[in-house]
Amino acid sequence: MVKPFVPQLVYFEPNALDYPLGKQLKEKFEKMDVEIRYTTSHNQVRNLPGDNHFQKYRIAKSTLVVGVRKTLKFDTSKPSAEYAIPFATGCMGHCHYCYLQTTMGSKPYIRTYVNVDEIFEAADRYIEERAPDFTRFEAACTSDIVGVDHLTHTLKRAIEHFGESEYGKLRFVTKFHHVDHLLDAKHNGKTRFRFSINADYVIKNFEPGTSPLDKRLEAAGKVARAGYPLGFIVAPIYIHEGWQEGYKHMFEHLEAHLPEEAKKDLTFEFIQHRFTKPAKRVIEKNYPMTKLELNEEERRYKWGKYGIGKYIYQKDEEQEIKDHLYAYMEKHFPKAKLEYFT
Repeated sequence: MVKPFVPQLVYFEPNALDYPLGKQLKEKFEKMDVEIRYTTSHNQVRNLPGDNHFQKYRIAKSTLVVGVRKTLKFDTSKPSAEYAIPFATGCMGHCHYCYLQTTMGSKPYIRTYVNVDEIFEAADRYIEERAPDFTRFEAACTSDIVGVDHLTHTLKRAIEHFGESEYGKLRFVTKFHHVDHLLDAKHNGKTRFRFSINADYVIKNFEPGTSPLDKRLEAAGKVARAGYPLGFIVAPIYIHEGWQEGYKHMFEHLEAHLPEEAKKDLTFEFIQHRFTKPAKRVIEKNYPMTKLELNEEERRYKWGKYGIGKYIYQKDEEQEIKDHLYAYMEKHFPKAKLEYFT
């Protein structure tokens, strides 16, 4: 059973304590008897304990750095939103395939930002520029925000902030089931709450440190009953022995867990497994015993829009994935919308 995340070690940037959330978190961690240290910058935590890379990496994954987000220019997001909104960076999960491993590089520790009002103000400026079009913000591009929110409640504040906004919308995705504190947030239907789900084989072998599928689905049921628009990301869709049956079971379980009213406005996003050469190096270093299949010879190479190519499945395999997953979605959720397959 995955318990809510408690850091083993917390670092504070000195100016994080100028903000109410910084002060609250310091008091909270003092009461919890968590070791507190200080750092000049959330990007400069260098003296993490551990005798070798393996130990340092694991300690980093249970270290929280409380800082101030200086860059308030938001990245344009993935296919699911116009902008990424930065409340946290890094994740306590140990998903072998995760792209954060390469983007975080030598900084796999978790960072949370306390200048929340400044982040909201920046978001509101982006919304004004695009009004009367809606502007969607993705809060999970660089972290699993739900995994840390029981400590910070930043996400809860964001849900309520966007709930009051005329043209702003929020969305995020999680692999954690610790959602109870978010159920009474005044979301006004402006936040789409998404869960990342997968076949049991993938969760068991490649997603250590995250909630099991049944817990995620149970949480999705609670979220649906709290009136949130709901979505699911099936990612990475991974070919393994019995994968067709594995994904079929996943859809059956999902249908069984969701209340009827949730099935009217569901979204799905399908992402096939892919990796880059740099990601492969990092994965094999961080998870040397992984069963993850990373054989370039068996994949096809697809150029990305930023000049970085990815290894994805062969065309016939990709078609087979599409055919099966589309059929399962159509059967169990005929009213759902597929946002993209990539």
